[in-house]
Order: sequence, then structure tokens, then C-alpha cells
Amino acid sequence: MYPRRTTIILAFTAAACLPFAAQAQADKATVSALEGYFDFADANGGTIMAEQLAPEDYKKLYVLDVRDAAQFSKEHILGAVNIEWRQVFAQRAKLPKDKTILVYCNTSSFAGMVAVALRLDGFENVRLLHGGYNEWKATGGMAASSRAGKKS
Repeated sequence: MYPRRTTIILAFTAAACLPFAAQAQADKATVSALEGYFDFADANGGTIMAEQLAPEDYKKLYVLDVRDAAQFSKEHILGAVNIEWRQVFAQRAKLPKDKTILVYCNTSSFAGMVAVALRLDGFENVRLLHGGYNEWKATGGMAASSRAGKKS
């Protein structure tokens, strides 16, 4: 569909996944696309903290758990859909364009790569759960927003 964009996304994901491997020099089109993305993206525009989400907000989101199936089956955010992070881009046609996608893993590392790849492919509706599932649980899960309100 978008071969150049797909190449850019795959190159970026590979670079992020292999920090100790020798990196090839990126071609000008790849560099230009990445520069354009990072010029456009603000620091926290795509991040949502658990404390910002009331329980009813989760029903309005497409919650995407990108951890492996074993972790998902053990525990996950209620209503989440599981697609392992390595498979999300290949299965992106299944993702909604008309609903906000809240993506998470354990700590946000793999989910962050998924979010960047999807945004580079034109998904403007992707948000990252700050701190991932671990922080979500630590701050109170579905009750994080009400717990945060009691602290103030």
C-alpha cells in the first residue's frame, strides 16, 4: 500500500530493537520521513497516564495490549485486545481509524515502538499508556483517576 512508508517503519523499528548492532546509513528518504515525524510530534501528545482515565473512558477506547499471549492471559486491562507487538504492524488493518487506540505493554517500551510505527503509517489516533501495565496497576488500575483525585 505504502511501500516507502512501510520500509521507513520497518527500518525504524529494527533500529530501535537492535541498539548494539552495527547500523547502516539510512537513505535520504528515510531520514527525511523520520525528521518530519519528530518535528511534528510533541513530547507528551501521545501519552496518557492512568490517572487521566476514568473507568468509563476505557469503553470509548480501543485498548491494545501488545504483550505476549501468556502475559495477556494471566492479567490485562478489561476489554483489551491482544496482538503481540511484533505482529501489530502486520495486522494494522484490524485496527480502528475512528476510535482512539490506547496501546500498552509492561513498561511502555514495546508499546512505544508500536505507537511510533503506527503513527508513521498514518494512524493519528494512537495513544501510549504511560508506564505501561506495571504503572497502571501500581497507580490503581481502573480506579487510578479516583485515587489521584483523593490525593489532592
